[in-house]
Amino acid sequence: MNNPNASAISARAVRKSFGEHIVLNGVDLTVTEGTIFSLLGPNGAGKTTMVRILSTLIRADAGDIWVGGHDVASDPNAVRSLIGVTGQFSAVDNLLTGDENLRLMADLRHLGRDAGRRRIAELLERFELTDAANKPLSTYSGGMRRRLDLAMTLIGNPTVIFLDEPTTGLDPRSRRTMWQIIRELATDGVTILLTTQYLEEADQLADQVAVLDNGRIVAEGTPAELKRRMSGGHVQLHFAEPQSLRSAANMLPNATPDLDQLTLQVPGAGCVASLRHVLNELDGARIDVEHLSIHTPDLDDVFFAVTGHAPLEPAHQEEEALQR
Repeated sequence: MNNPNASAISARAVRKSFGEHIVLNGVDLTVTEGTIFSLLGPNGAGKTTMVRILSTLIRADAGDIWVGGHDVASDPNAVRSLIGVTGQFSAVDNLLTGDENLRLMADLRHLGRDAGRRRIAELLERFELTDAANKPLSTYSGGMRRRLDLAMTLIGNPTVIFLDEPTTGLDPRSRRTMWQIIRELATDGVTILLTTQYLEEADQLADQVAVLDNGRIVAEGTPAELKRRMSGGHVQLHFAEPQSLRSAANMLPNATPDLDQLTLQVPGAGCVASLRHVLNELDGARIDVEHLSIHTPDLDDVFFAVTGHAPLEPAHQEEEALQR
């Protein structure tokens, strides 16, 4: 059987249970070569289980899964030869230096002495770790450790990379450094499947997003497409004193006033035409607005709408099931 798609990753009707707990219940995914695909979902939704199946770490109970043109079930070694995996927690050896960690991976990939040294030097420079190469891991910051972890993933030049929450625990500056590295990898033609709890991360990076909940894909599309499907855009008007707020609320019956904050939330798409209409009405009534802000739906709104969960709901069913 040949791969029915020219996709880097193709999965159809994937199912996985741990005992009586169903983690994946008929998941379909298609990831185009050279793109960044973000898999979102609350904790316990099945994201890590899906990554483990795609990367051959565990087997699915059912489904057809192809990575790089190879069947994951019947040809796992071929899949392993072309993928890289960066898990939720750094896989670096704390007893070794950065250079020694990379040498270990080069040896495991059978790169050979000269080719391995060239590849290590290239990665140390790319990830700005050259000066720290011979220092123990105890001297590395969290961001440096995560960059080293990703460098180790890239040692064998994988064409498909699975990044399972790669920026968890990083400070904002280190997170944005990782974002730039991920973008550059995709620009170089590497296919990336990214799971993340940071919805801004998916919005910034992903070409395509899928939301996984209760073992099923409940929404899929580009970030822009998913946000366009959501209602909930509004303009928030700020007033200098309560009387102006009350007068504006009386004129705009669908608006929601907040007397404590002296704000009025007016439903609308946030487009220029709707904003102009609201401001013209207020100006005609000689009601002054101190300032305003516009809110359009974001991925947080999408996530909540399709799952009913806040993005960081503390559920652990999947992790508990994986430990059984």
